[in-house]
Amino acid sequence: MTIQADAIEKDRNYSVPVAARPDFVLARGEGVTLYDTEGRAYTDWVAGIAVNALGYGDQELNAAVGQQMDTGLIHVSGLYHTQALAELAELLCSISFAEKVYFCNSGAEANEGALKFARKLAYNKELTHKTKVVSFSDAFHGRTMGALAITPKEKYQIPFRPMVPGAVVGEFNSIESASEIIDDETVAVIVEPIQGEGGINIATAEFLQALRQLCDQHQAALIFDEIQCGMGRTGELWAYSFSGVTPDIMTLAKPLAGGLPVGAVLTNEEVGSAMSPGDHGSTFSGGAVVMRAAEVVINRVISDGFMEHVKEVGDYLLERLSEINSPHITDVRGRGLIAGIELDIPPAGIVNQGYEHGLLLASSGSNVIRFIPPLIIEKKHVDELVEKLTSILEGIDDQAES
Repeated sequence: MTIQADAIEKDRNYSVPVAARPDFVLARGEGVTLYDTEGRAYTDWVAGIAVNALGYGDQELNAAVGQQMDTGLIHVSGLYHTQALAELAELLCSISFAEKVYFCNSGAEANEGALKFARKLAYNKELTHKTKVVSFSDAFHGRTMGALAITPKEKYQIPFRPMVPGAVVGEFNSIESASEIIDDETVAVIVEPIQGEGGINIATAEFLQALRQLCDQHQAALIFDEIQCGMGRTGELWAYSFSGVTPDIMTLAKPLAGGLPVGAVLTNEEVGSAMSPGDHGSTFSGGAVVMRAAEVVINRVISDGFMEHVKEVGDYLLERLSEINSPHITDVRGRGLIAGIELDIPPAGIVNQGYEHGLLLASSGSNVIRFIPPLIIEKKHVDELVEKLTSILEGIDDQAES
């Protein structure tokens, strides 16, 4: 039995079947390319779901992780100070609106923490009637029970109902809808400046500005979920920058530590200071190895020319995708290196065909192919992608005719 066949059989026999994985086994990575156990190469347009910002085999990232491992200080829990955590917290505050940071292990945990922080702030102000959390159509904020309650997708919610109470859903990009549901019972409003899982939907500046005004009016915390769209992916450090709005809380995760599990809740002074020892915590949060990895990623993203590269290649990606002459593409949208093509056919067939052409692709929403590659991707990879996508789409038409 081959390594590939053995790994797939063991996975199917012993893993909980929550993912439908393709029939190959990834073994190593270099740059923006992954290789399976059979030696086949795949250009990666998924990046571990917008995680591997620096691609694979980055020497600086590997060295930082290795150096911290060599100290023997891998995990001490949140009960003790470490230099790595303190320095990363300072760095994040220095490049954002934030004055306080809480570290966790994932995006879902970050959003759970953000909801608790908002409720604790209201509790401290003796506004205990404020329990409503507003999210928006096509949002994705995670799969844990609190985060799932504000992720309004029937497929995700139905088997696990009843949901955590208090969640109310408005229409994304509708100021009228937001005005109708945000009121004095609202404790928090959470929104993705660019919806990743929901179909690469971009919030308008006017919508985000209206949310800020409504939150101020009703003493609600405004939470920006930048777990997928933040940390340089749009060509700006923070995806909300175009709006001129400042949130009270921002959640980060995916690319923050270059592939190691991490999440962060960034807050202003008022929100952060509302929390006291024992109000929240996590055994594994803020581990020194992960903090050192995140430090490398952040410093690379804010280094001279990095975000200019993201913007340049992102603009080129949108331009080239728009040139594909296929009746199945109904829209092309995105910003920087978070982009999508909307289709009039299910995207699963294209994703599967991508494997045969040496592409790792992912869908978004019900009819969008999403492109969230490592931020080091280059124009030559875009050209390769467009050539192969064109061939895949033409092949689908040929099959339909035959």
